Amino acid sequence: MRYYLIVGEASGDLHASHLMQSLKNLDTDAEFRFFGGDMMKAVGGTCVRHYRDLAYMGFVPVLLHLSTIISNMRMCKDDIISWQPDCVILVDYPGFNLKIARFVKSRTNFPVYYYISPKIWAWKEYRIKNIKRDVDELFSILPFEVDFFEGKHHYPVHYVGNPTADEVRQFLTCNHPDNLKFSVSPAQPIIALLAGSRKQEIKDNLPAMLEAVKPYEDYYQIILAAAPGIEADYYAPFVKGRKVQVIYNQTYALLSQAHTALVTSGTATLEACLFRVPQVVCYKLPLPVIADYLRRRLLKVKYISLVNLIADREVVTELLGRTFTVDNIRAELDKILEGPARETMLECYDEVSRRLGDQIAPVNAASLIIKKLNK
Repeated sequence: MRYYLIVGEASGDLHASHLMQSLKNLDTDAEFRFFGGDMMKAVGGTCVRHYRDLAYMGFVPVLLHLSTIISNMRMCKDDIISWQPDCVILVDYPGFNLKIARFVKSRTNFPVYYYISPKIWAWKEYRIKNIKRDVDELFSILPFEVDFFEGKHHYPVHYVGNPTADEVRQFLTCNHPDNLKFSVSPAQPIIALLAGSRKQEIKDNLPAMLEAVKPYEDYYQIILAAAPGIEADYYAPFVKGRKVQVIYNQTYALLSQAHTALVTSGTATLEACLFRVPQVVCYKLPLPVIADYLRRRLLKVKYISLVNLIADREVVTELLGRTFTVDNIRAELDKILEGPARETMLECYDEVSRRLGDQIAPVNAASLIIKKLNK
């Protein structure tokens, strides 16, 4: 069968590549065409557009690149019609993908499957109307989403397991600490910095993170996990003159050895949890006072980190808006370097892991997709 996939960022590329491999394992005639990335290319198929050409974040960047975004949207629609897939599989990235879903349902008979459901429980809940109208099957990777979609909105959803949890389990099973591809000193524990996957996030968050860990540079190894697709030259001005090592494509290896971490909100918060790395979540917002007000008004959830959302309580400290300061980051970091706060956080991590379960998300989703198509 022919599968057309659309992702818009690095994490989607990773999760979609595993879904593609699971589809190939079940469907030996599988053909893929996609808006995606290098990991999807490695599985096979035709990459129509790389996600780097789609990943614009924030009002101003989107406005500046509006013509490119419209051009990509038009290309995607035309390409789907031209290729005539058996289904379209959307992976997260709702701003773009929900528009594609609307187009596909209005112009074709191709079923639309959504893997990694849009986080409309956080904001833009009105999008449930679009999902009900345009998405044939929704595959969730967060257990609390089932109650939101089915209980609140009466829309059936499949919880297939969490791909990040499965990927971490696989890494821990298949990799040994001696296989690290970057140099570490056994005498000094590691503070990991995960500052986001987009340039704007890095620009906003990394300077404060680096300043917060400055007093620890002589006692800890400070290692920054660079984002895929962000060139080394971009990081150079930030780390110049700092005792910081920058590594690429080794985030899991880093977390497997890290003592503590400073993490920008996103999937990385869950990754740190699953690797049992105590963390402080840091996310700078523009115009903090106004941002805090809008967050209270617009966001439908109490937390921004996946760890706290899954636990349904504050497990990790979230510093954003007016609380995002170097002094606060340093103070919270100091609490979890050693002592009871650190141990309490690790105990709570175990509960998060239990709630996620041990299902293999891409295998479950692939099985359901093929079952639906065969009907």
